[in-house]
Amino acid sequence: MIVVTRLNDSQFAINPDLIERIHAHPDTTLVMVDGAKYIVTESIAEVVDRIAAYRARVVSLANSMSSGRTLDAGRQLGIVEPPDEGAAELRRPRRI
Repeated sequence: MIVVTRLNDSQFAINPDLIERIHAHPDTTLVMVDGAKYIVTESIAEVVDRIAAYRARVVSLANSMSSGRTLDAGRQLGIVEPPDEGAAELRRPRRI
């Protein structure tokens, strides 16, 4: 989620994956895939930067999860290890 500001200075979080397009005429308008429109005080460049930072954070967290590292909060991730090859052999159906 990214945080943006309405014209009345209230902030709200929005899922950037649901933004279809962004207009600036003269106010920045976020047009969502469902047709909803939000006018925000941030410029197009600011919104695009926030989306890029959000996506970079998602990729970074995914990489940290796949490598078994901990998050910045220090929590250990519950990663399920793939079974060893012998265990996979036991689960395969046998032909009779």
